[in-house]
Amino acid sequence: MALTLYVDTARWRAHHKHVQEQFPGLVPVCKGNGYGFGHERLAEEATRLGSDVLAVGTTYEAARIKDWFSGDLLVLTPYRRGEEPVPLPDRVIRSVSSVDGVYGLVGARVVIEVMSSMKRHGVSEQDLPQLHSAIENVRLEGFAIHLPLDRTDGSDAVEEVIGWMDRLRAARLPLHTMFVSHLKADELARLQQQFPQTRFRARIGTRLWLGDHEATEYRGAVLDVTRVAKGDRFGYRQQKAASDGYLVVVAGGTSHGVGLEAPKALHGVMPRAKGVARAGLATVNRNLSPFVWGGKQRWFAEPPHMQVSILFVPADAPEPKVGEELVAHLRHTTTQFDRLLDR
Repeated sequence: MALTLYVDTARWRAHHKHVQEQFPGLVPVCKGNGYGFGHERLAEEATRLGSDVLAVGTTYEAARIKDWFSGDLLVLTPYRRGEEPVPLPDRVIRSVSSVDGVYGLVGARVVIEVMSSMKRHGVSEQDLPQLHSAIENVRLEGFAIHLPLDRTDGSDAVEEVIGWMDRLRAARLPLHTMFVSHLKADELARLQQQFPQTRFRARIGTRLWLGDHEATEYRGAVLDVTRVAKGDRFGYRQQKAASDGYLVVVAGGTSHGVGLEAPKALHGVMPRAKGVARAGLATVNRNLSPFVWGGKQRWFAEPPHMQVSILFVPADAPEPKVGEELVAHLRHTTTQFDRLLDR
């Protein structure tokens, strides 16, 4: 009995091919929990795509994945002097976001990140004159720019990249390769047309692995079903059942990521109102679970346990049976499955 990730493999891979066709020179990203699939599986899929570079989040991820992917590994977290040394092969490329970082990586393969409107990290325009001497002692693989997802000010992503291309060109820095993130296919094509001597390579994770929502599905197996009457006490905290129904024990708890949720950026009145309503219900121990039964998301009977969740299903709904599976609406990047099944 498990929390299972089902993958419609043919459909999933067809989507990968479609994205690859839209973004020539695509660099797949495999970081965190491997977007819910695991590092080993995504390394296998990147190899299947014929990728020569796979981007990972940290040096620790690079050390784990190096035996699963034979091409180059691009570490996205910028190098910092004093970081813990991790033994890595020469095919690992380090990102750098400061002149000092470049000087600290003598002989290494590096990609230099420039500061975008994200304002997260990157070299500034004022740093560019100092890069001439700094890059003499490294193997420069190119520059990179990480762009925001939303542009509420109406600015143009392509224009932001062009601005940096012009600055780098004016500083007489090599522009053979530019790694980009969060561009649309037509935006990438515009850049490639305007700068034919530069190879633009899109680093893509979410859109590649999770872009087709119908290709994957989580399901939790029903482990036990207990009928309860209104007023019956149950669970760790011995709460009272609000009405007649069933306590359904389903595979999937906090160790799987069930009940855990990353903060969301809310836009508009309705999403904010729903957020306020959810918060209000939570104060009286009413929390909606990700599990669906009888066409509805069901409420947690109590907070999820480590490996299972207990749901309350009212008496007017069909009675779940042990061994049946409940669809679970879970976020891939925060979920750990017990098993993955291709179908």
